[in-house]
Amino acid sequence: MNSLVPATASAFTRADLTRAERTLLRDGRWANARVERVTIAGAEWTVKDFSSRSWWVRNILGRLLLRRELRALQRLQGIAGTPGDAFRLDAHAIAARFVPGRSLAKIDRALITPGYLVRLEGLLEAVHARGVVHLDTRGAGNLLMLPDGTPGIIDFQASVSTTWMPPRLRRLLEELDMAGVYKKWAAWQPQAMDGERRARFERSNRWRKLWLPRGYFGLSKRRRAGRRESGS
Repeated sequence: MNSLVPATASAFTRADLTRAERTLLRDGRWANARVERVTIAGAEWTVKDFSSRSWWVRNILGRLLLRRELRALQRLQGIAGTPGDAFRLDAHAIAARFVPGRSLAKIDRALITPGYLVRLEGLLEAVHARGVVHLDTRGAGNLLMLPDGTPGIIDFQASVSTTWMPPRLRRLLEELDMAGVYKKWAAWQPQAMDGERRARFERSNRWRKLWLPRGYFGLSKRRRAGRRESGS
């Protein structure tokens, strides 16, 4: 398996990072990485760094999450719209090319055309063809519109390799993954959603209800209602 994932040479070091122009993108919670946009020698990178977290987070959970994401990004090398040239900065951080663009959570819905959604579907299919499922596509924060109007996908921390899975399980996870795209389609361009895509979306929603704990959906709805009431 490792032979299929070539290592990428380090483009810079931790020492270079301390002298670089840096912009905080997300500080995260206690068990999440600090994420920064870094400019070095005119190139822009995204750095995920657990070095400031507690000992067990940075040395156990952090290393596990970084290793999984790095392997996924290296498998996806060359797919436009995903972070390229990923490498391990050190034991507690990884870096990859910064993907410019705006998350779908922050752009005018009128810009999300049927053509964009078709391209987003194709991008996720390309990810799946490399043996990776993202598994965090239902929200809009990880899906981007790039400056040229094409789609992008970032943050593969929750991703899973499907290369070792039996075909039926692989197809199931890919369908659940694609449901995140069809969720946007149903919400923002329902008139352009054909019967096959709608059927796949409805089928994946039924599978999710079987997989997730009883009461999960009701709890999620109550939490969303609480946030609306509090104005958050």
